[in-house]
Parts: sequence; C-alpha cells; structure tokens
Amino acid sequence: MEGLTIFSASGVIILAALAHASLQMNLGSLLLLYHESLGKHIKKRTKFLVTNYIFGVTFLITTSLAATAYFIHLFFGSSLSVVCLTILVSLLVALTICIWLFYYRSGRSTELWLPKPITRYITRRAKQTDSNIEAFALGLLASFAETPFVIVLMLAGADSLLKLPFILQMTMFFVYILIAILPLVMLRVAVRHGKTVAEIQKWRLKNKNFLKILSGTLFITLAIFLVAFRIIQK
Repeated sequence: MEGLTIFSASGVIILAALAHASLQMNLGSLLLLYHESLGKHIKKRTKFLVTNYIFGVTFLITTSLAATAYFIHLFFGSSLSVVCLTILVSLLVALTICIWLFYYRSGRSTELWLPKPITRYITRRAKQTDSNIEAFALGLLASFAETPFVIVLMLAGADSLLKLPFILQMTMFFVYILIAILPLVMLRVAVRHGKTVAEIQKWRLKNKNFLKILSGTLFITLAIFLVAFRIIQK
C-alpha cells in the first residue's frame, strides 16, 4: 500500500504541475515582454530581462507551494479533511468548466478572461519594464494574477507532497516547479534558436482552442485522480 500511495501522490503532483503549466498568463506576459524589449534593447539586455522575469515566476511558485504545504501540515496534519477535499474537487470541476467556456475572450486574440483593469495593468507594466528588478516584479505580478486557478492546484500538490517520505517530498517539490515553468523555458529556447515572437503568437492563436481544451482536461483529470487517490487510501 505504501508503494501505491507514493505512486498516487506523485501522480497528483505531476498532474497538478502540468495543469499549472497549461495556464497562459505567464506565457502571454513573457511574450509581451519579449515583443516590447526586442524593439528597445539589444538582445543581451532582453535576455537578462526575460531571465529575471522567469526568476520572478519561479520565486512566487516556490514560496507559494512551500507556504501551502506548511499551512496544510499546520492545520490538517498530513492530509486534508474529507470536507476540504470535497470542496477542492468541486472547485477543480468548476474551474474546468470556466476554462472550457470562458478562458479566452471572444474574437481573434489570446486575451484571457480576466478583469480588464488587471490585464491593462500587466500590459502597461510589460511595456514599461526596463530593468531586471522590474522584470522580476512583472514575473511575480503575472504569476499572482493566475491565483484563482493556481491555488487549487497548489493545494492538491501540497497535500500530496505531505504524504511522501522526506527525500521524495523534496524531489517532487522541485519536479512541480520545473514542470510549471517549463513553457517559459521552452519559449526562451525557441526565441534563442530563431523563432520570432510573431510566429509563436500566431501558433498560440491558431491553437488556442486546443490549449483551452487541454488545460481543462488536465484540471478535470486531476479532480478524478484526487477522488481515486482518497478511495485507494481507505
């Protein structure tokens, strides 16, 4: 049973991280930063700005996941209560529906369905970012804007982390972070190897329905996996 618990907990963490990686706010903001920076700075300067943006996203994900695990352990021990798990699964199902139906605004764009003041502010900050600290702060801001979607993923991931032995906890903690930031790293590598921002944005626009379906599917699969995991534990 212990081996099955480790396998199931690791599966939940990986699914939660993949769902996190499928969200588009961080990627869209990084593309905007690339677009604005390449028009104003030399490539080396842009590289530093992009790197610090990714550091900002990574910092917030790391501290948020660690804090979530700490508070779950503090208030619930090694596992969320049945009531909390039920609420968590219900939220995942609700967010799945929101992603499938409302994640992108209507029209030929990849603008996300977020309050317009938030998207306008992030857009303005991306256009005005000229220093490494501003790029780091933009990464924090863009990542924080995804909180309504991300918090349930971190709760699921952190709850599963607490079920693992310490060495595996640390390993899967960093696996979650690496998977969550993988699209940003892939974007940086793609631009470095000759892909233009326009080409990447065109691909996102062409495939936005697929990306939306994929993201929602990962959310609902995670919900199913959490229920199955709790049944296995019993």
